[in-house]
Amino acid sequence: MRDMTIDGFLTELAGRVPAPGGGATAALHAAQAAALLGMVARYTTGEKYAGHAGTVAAVIAETDTLRARALKLAEEDIAAFTAVTDAYLLPKGEERSATIARALAGAAEPPAQVVETAARVVELCEVLLPICNRNVLSDVAAASDAARAALTTGRVNVEINLGGIKDERVREKLNIRLSGVDSAVAKADWVTAEVREQIKP
Repeated sequence: MRDMTIDGFLTELAGRVPAPGGGATAALHAAQAAALLGMVARYTTGEKYAGHAGTVAAVIAETDTLRARALKLAEEDIAAFTAVTDAYLLPKGEERSATIARALAGAAEPPAQVVETAARVVELCEVLLPICNRNVLSDVAAASDAARAALTTGRVNVEINLGGIKDERVREKLNIRLSGVDSAVAKADWVTAEVREQIKP
């Protein structure tokens, strides 16, 4: 993932191959969201923004961490989904069923973490919005919208695996982790709406 060109990734994404797919795409949405917000924060430095220097520095540090985490999750999603396809190739029987169930639980984990990562990016958008450099205000909305895409795409990529997970406790925990998606999406929508209101001519 880290060494691929954009064109190379998109070619693989368009191919008839199990992965990369929606989960990796969700992670890249989150990575782009974090990168965009990091850029906004880096433009919100210097004497003019000295009063917010601590907040801005914290946003820069955290968005860098979130960006790296999201990229790692894209790679983990590809590996996890490959394990699912491998499990389906096993001979039919109890061992195959158990292996598939374990693989599906594993495949749900990266997108669940993407959801959590993206939700945090949205929170940081809310933090930076009122204090950021107004010349890059639209990029706060771009970050928010990218995080929104990560939230909803990540959620559906967890949900697609739930039916095959036999352990009820695992399913319940995953559903709990998804329970804040609608709220985070609403926050992302608010950030974008607020930016659009502020940039009206």
